[in-house]
Amino acid sequence: MSTTSRETTEAAQRQGVLVQPENRLNADQVRLIDGVSRELLQDPGILSYNPKTTELFRKAGATIEDAGDCQRIRISETMLDEALASAPSTVVLGARNPDNRLILDAHEPRVRFGSGSETNVWLDVSFDGDKPVFKRESGSIERLTRAAHLCDNLENLDFFIRCVNIQDKDVTENNKDVNKFLASLNNITKHVQAGLTDINALDDVVKLGQIIAGGEKAFVDNPVLSFITCVIKSPFQIVEDTAEKLMAIAERRVPVVISSCPMGGATGAFDEFSMVAQINAELLTGVMITQLVSPGAPVLYGAVPVRTRLDNLNDMYGAPEFVHYNADCAQMARHYGLPCYSTSGVADAAEPGIQATVEKLMTYLTVPRSGAQYIHYAFGLLERTNVFCPEQAVMDNAHIDIAKRTFASPAVTEDRREDVLATMREIMQTDHKTFIYHLPIPTQEDVYLRYPLENDSGALRAAHERYHEILKLPSNTMSDDLLSEIRQNVPGVLDATLQ
Repeated sequence: MSTTSRETTEAAQRQGVLVQPENRLNADQVRLIDGVSRELLQDPGILSYNPKTTELFRKAGATIEDAGDCQRIRISETMLDEALASAPSTVVLGARNPDNRLILDAHEPRVRFGSGSETNVWLDVSFDGDKPVFKRESGSIERLTRAAHLCDNLENLDFFIRCVNIQDKDVTENNKDVNKFLASLNNITKHVQAGLTDINALDDVVKLGQIIAGGEKAFVDNPVLSFITCVIKSPFQIVEDTAEKLMAIAERRVPVVISSCPMGGATGAFDEFSMVAQINAELLTGVMITQLVSPGAPVLYGAVPVRTRLDNLNDMYGAPEFVHYNADCAQMARHYGLPCYSTSGVADAAEPGIQATVEKLMTYLTVPRSGAQYIHYAFGLLERTNVFCPEQAVMDNAHIDIAKRTFASPAVTEDRREDVLATMREIMQTDHKTFIYHLPIPTQEDVYLRYPLENDSGALRAAHERYHEILKLPSNTMSDDLLSEIRQNVPGVLDATLQ
C-alpha cells in the first residue's frame, strides 16, 4: 500500500488511545477469509445497477455479463491486488483546529472514537422530582448545532459524524448537504463527516471545506470534512445513485468511507465466517471503485456488520456476534493495509438505563481492542441508531474514558526497577507497613479516583447537569468574515445555519 510522508505521520493530531491489538483470527483464518472473499468476487460476482461503474470495471479487465435488469461483474484477483496496491495505508482527516486532525495509519492501532448516524429523533431529558421524563423531538438545524457544540467539549470524542437529521421546513434535498456540513463545522473544531444527499451539492460542499481550510491546497493537506458512502447493498449489489456519488468523490480525492452494513440472518449470514467473508468482499469492491477512478484516492474500509433480531427483524447491536463480526473486520482491514472505520457504543435500548449501559460497555471494552482506527456510533445513540440523546452522549464520554484506561499499556520498564525495589524496602521498615502513608505515591499510571458521574441522584441526573453546563460554554464558531465569505461563495446557506 502507498503511505504518506514521515513529516505527515509525526504532525500534530488527536492522540486517541494506542492499543495492543487482539487478533480474534489466526493467520490461517485470515488467509481463508481472504481466499473466500476473492472467490465470491468471481462467483457469484457483484451485481451492478450503475452502468458507469460497470464500464469502469470492464475497462480494468473484469468479466461483464447481463443479469436481467443489471449486470454481473466478475473481478479477478489481479485486479483486486492492483487496487489494493494503490490504496493509501495512511489517511489524514483534517479539522478546523489542526491539533484535532486524525492521522489514520492502517499499521498503527491508534483508536479514535466519534459520533454517527443521521437520527430522526432527538431525545430530550427533564426531571419531575427524581423521575426522568423523556420527550422525543424531531431533528433540526438548531439541534444539530447544539450536538456539535456538545461534542466539541466532550474530551473523548475525536471526530463528529452528523448525528441529527435536519428536518426544518426550509431544508430541501438541494440545500441539505451544505447546511448539515456548515451547521456542524461552525460549531466544532474537530473533523466533520457525513453522507452526501445530492450529488449536485458535492462541489458546493467541497468549496465549503476549501474556504474553511484556507484554500484548495490547504484543503488537500487538511481536509476538514469527508464523506460516507453505502455503495453496496448487501448482498453484493452496487447501488446506482450511491456509486455515482462515490466515483465523483474519488475523482476529487476527498477522503471517503466505503460503508457496508449486512444484517446477519437477513442480508447476510448468521455465522461469523460467512458474514465476514461477505462484507469483506463488498468493502473490497468499494475500495476498488475509488482506486479505478483515481489511484491513491484516500479511502477507509468501513465495516458495519450487525445481527438481525429474531423476534422483530430489526438490526441488533447489543449481541456478542456483533463484537465478533467487527473485531474480525478490523483484522481484515489491517491485513490489506487499509484504515478501518468500525462500530461500538450503540444501544438497542430506547432510553438511557441499565440495558443501554450494558450493551454499550460490552462493545466499548471489546471492539476497540481490535485496533480499528476510527470507531463511529460511539456517542449518544439509542434504539439502535434511531435516537440521539445528549445526556447519553455525556455518559458515553465517561464510559469511553473508563474503557480507554483499561487499554493502557503496562508501565513495566527497566528504568523503574530501582524505584520499585526502593519503595518496597522502605515500606517494610515502617511500623504500619502500608503504602497509603507513603507520600508521594510513586506511580507512572493515571489513578482512577471514582465513577465520573457519581451523584446522589444518579448518573443520568449528573449527565443532564453536565450537558447544560456545556451548553452555557462559549461556542467555537467561525469568524464573521469567514462566514460572510461562505455565504457569498456557497449557494443554499440558510440563516438558521449561521445562528
